[in-house]
Amino acid sequence: MGIRGRYGAWAVTPLTVVLLVATGCTSTPDAPARATGGSGAAAPFGASASSHVSEAPGAPATSRARVCDRAVPGPVTAPPGAVTVDPAVVGDLATKTENSPPHTTFWLRPGRHTLESDPYAQVIVKEGDRYIGAPGAVLDGRKVNQYAFGGTATGVTLSHLTVERFIAPHDEGVVNHDMADGWVIEHTTVQYNSGAGLMAGARQRVRASCLRDNGQYGMNAYKTGDSLRGLVVEGNEIVGNNTDDWERRQPGCGCTGGIKFWAVDGADVRGNWVHANRGAGLWADNNNNDFLVEDNLLESNDGAALMYETSYNAVVRNNTIRRNNWVEGRAYARDGDDFPYATVYVSEAGGEPRIPARTDRIEIYGNVLENNWNGITLWENADRFCNSPANTSTGYCTLLVKDTGRCARPAIAVAPLYGDCRWKTQRVDIRGNRFVLDPSVVGCAAECARMAVFANDGTSPDWSPYKGGRVAEAITHRQQNRWHGNLYQGPWNFVAGDRSRALDSRQWQGAPYGQDAGSSFGPRAGG
Repeated sequence: MGIRGRYGAWAVTPLTVVLLVATGCTSTPDAPARATGGSGAAAPFGASASSHVSEAPGAPATSRARVCDRAVPGPVTAPPGAVTVDPAVVGDLATKTENSPPHTTFWLRPGRHTLESDPYAQVIVKEGDRYIGAPGAVLDGRKVNQYAFGGTATGVTLSHLTVERFIAPHDEGVVNHDMADGWVIEHTTVQYNSGAGLMAGARQRVRASCLRDNGQYGMNAYKTGDSLRGLVVEGNEIVGNNTDDWERRQPGCGCTGGIKFWAVDGADVRGNWVHANRGAGLWADNNNNDFLVEDNLLESNDGAALMYETSYNAVVRNNTIRRNNWVEGRAYARDGDDFPYATVYVSEAGGEPRIPARTDRIEIYGNVLENNWNGITLWENADRFCNSPANTSTGYCTLLVKDTGRCARPAIAVAPLYGDCRWKTQRVDIRGNRFVLDPSVVGCAAECARMAVFANDGTSPDWSPYKGGRVAEAITHRQQNRWHGNLYQGPWNFVAGDRSRALDSRQWQGAPYGQDAGSSFGPRAGG
C-alpha cells in the first residue's frame, strides 16, 4: 500500500454476450457513454477508436446485468456418474469427497448443506473434482466453519452453487483456501462470509459468478510464494464487499475492496460489474504485471475504481467508470486534505520494457469516466523504495532487483540501482478517454475534478539518494507520462509537479508540461 493507498456503459464484446446469455442476462448494466477516440486512440490488442459508440453522458439506464440476482440454476438431476450429496446428512459433502477417488463429480441436492461443527471442518478436494449444485443448493458455514473448500489439489471446478456464512480469518479466504492452481469457479455465488470469498491459484478462472457482501474482499488474488500466473476474472458481479470495514479497524492496512491482486503475473479482468464496494473496486498492489482490464463497469465504489500500485505493464481500456470515490473523496475534503484522490490511481507503477508482458507501458485508453470525485492521478512517493522505511510492501523489492539488501549506500546512489531500486510511475499513456464531471451531481467544489502527475519531496532515510525534488521532477517531465487526445467536459483542473501547483487547461497544455496535445475541453457539465 502506497503513502496515499487507502485507498455507463458496458462494452458488449462477443465474449461478453456469451457470458450474459450463459448467466441468464440478455441485458447489460446501464448503457454507456463511450469514448470517441482522439489522436491517440489506436492501440494494441486489436482495439480501434472507430468501434466506440458515442452517447450523451448521463443517458438514462437502458438495462441491467445482475448476476447476483439472476443466478443460473444447476441441473435438476444428477449428471451421469455423479455422486449425490444429501443436505440432510451433516458433513456428507466432506465425507463423500474423502471416500471418492480424484476426478469425481459431486451433485449437491437442493437444500442447505452443512459441515461438522468444527471451525476447521472443510471439504478437502482431490485433483479434478467437480462440485455442481442443483437449483437451491447452498453450502452454509453457519458462522461456525472458517473454510468451505481447501487443499492443494489442482483442476477443481465449482459451479451452480452458493457458498455463504463462513468465517475465514483476516487475509484468508473461504473457497480455494489453500490457493491451489487451475480451479474454475463459475455460476457460483460466494456471499456473506468473513475474510475473502475466494483465494486464487495460478491459472484460476472465475466466470459469471457473484462475489457479494464478503467481510474483506470478494477475492484475494494472492498465492503463497508469489507464483500466481494466468488469472482470468470474467463476467462477474462484484458488489458490496468489505462489510467489516477493515480500514476503520486497522487504519492504513491497505486490505480492502472488491478484489485485491498481489504479485499476479498475467491477469485478464474483463466484462465485470464492480460496484458499491467499501474501499477500492479493483486494487492491484505489489509487483503485479501484464494486466488487461477491459470492458468493465466500475461504479459507486467508496474509494478508487482501480488502483495500480508498485506494479508494471497494463492495459486499461474500454471501461465505463462512474460515481466512484464519493465517500472517501468527500471524507478527505471534509478533513482539509487536498491530495487528489483518484478514480484511477497509478501509484509507483509504470511500464517497464525489461519485464515481459503484452505491453511495455501502462496504457489507459477508450474509457469513459463520468461523475467521479477526481480523474486519474499518477503519483510517486519519493521516500518509497526497496529497503526504505516507507516501503509498506515489507520485505519486497522491485522485479528488477531481487535482493533488497543491494539497495543501500553506496550502490543505490548510482546506476543501475539508482533507477532499479524504486518502483517508478513511468511510461503511462492516457489517450482517447472521455472525462465528464458535473459538480452539482457529485456534490463537490474546488476539491474535485482534478487530474494529477506529481510526487512529494524526498526526506528520508538519511542515506536516501532521492531527497528533495528529484522524483517530482522525474515523474512530471522525464518519465514519459503523457495525456493526449482526450475529451473533457466540466470544470477540470490539473496538478503537476507538486500538490500545491494547480493548473488550468491552458497551463497544463503549455510549457513546461505539454500535456493533453490534441485534446478537447468542452463546456462545464450542467452548464
